[in-house]
This record gives sequence, C-alpha cells and structure tokens, in this order.
Amino acid sequence: MPRFVVSAALTCATLFLSACATVTRGNSEDVVFTSDPTGAQMTTSMGVGCTTPCTIDIKRRKAFSAVFQQGSETRTIAVASKIGSGGVATGAANVIAGGVVGIAVDASTGATLEHMPNPVHADFSKPQSQAQVIAEAHAKKIMQAKAKATAEANKAKNPGQGPTS
Repeated sequence: MPRFVVSAALTCATLFLSACATVTRGNSEDVVFTSDPTGAQMTTSMGVGCTTPCTIDIKRRKAFSAVFQQGSETRTIAVASKIGSGGVATGAANVIAGGVVGIAVDASTGATLEHMPNPVHADFSKPQSQAQVIAEAHAKKIMQAKAKATAEANKAKNPGQGPTS
C-alpha cells in the first residue's frame, strides 16, 4: 500500500508540474496601452477599452487590434499572439521535465505565447500608415531598456560575476 501511495503522489506531482509555462506564466498577460499625447480612447476588437495610459489583462491566445482615438484622429494597431522568449524557455523545460503532457497543456492554454507589440503605443504625430511600424519599434525599445536594466541590476547584485575578456 505505501508503495502505491508514493507512486500515485509522484504521478500527480509530475502531471501538475509538467505544464511549466501554465504554472509560471499563466494563460493571460497584462497588455499596456500608451499614446502620444496621452489620454487617447482605446478600444480593442474584443470590445474592451480604456483611456491611455492603461493596462488590460488579456488571454495570451487572443490576437486583436487596438483602435486609438484622439479627437478626430485614429490609429489602428494589430497585436499578434506569438511564442515569445519566456515561452521558448518554458517550452524547453517541458521537453526536459514535463514531456508530452506539459507541452499539450501549455499549448492548449496559450501559456507559451506573448502579445506583440506590448506595450501597444499609438503616436498621433505620425500618420496611420506608420502606426504599426512605430508601435513595434516602440515596444522593441522598451523591451531592450528593460533587459538592460535587469542585466545592470544583476551585475550590481553579483559584482565580478560577469563574462571575462
């Protein structure tokens, strides 16, 4: 009997922990909406809206468009749902630890996906024809700045632990 209990407990733990991305990242994420100038009315194709700057929790599997309105001007930006860097890392962990069950759970929940661009930024000083490119460049710039800040913070926590020349 004790052998059965241990085996059952291990099986349950393996199944529960096998979906790494679902456990660590969840099936939704905060999507940030900004505009220049601030105060634009933003509505998604899902019917959810807010006044910029704002943040909305959106299911990772949902691709959508965001329509920003400032006076009589509008900017429309497509937001895709793609496998991001965090999803790749947890997907790799599933291959090692979670196996087929973990991969299937994460794929069905969308936990390996990220919204891109995020933040979603509308610049009303530029024409609509440039809105998508500007939004993607803005998101890339923000992500690079966050990565740099994280690297610097880690370096400050662990001086002398960086790569050697």
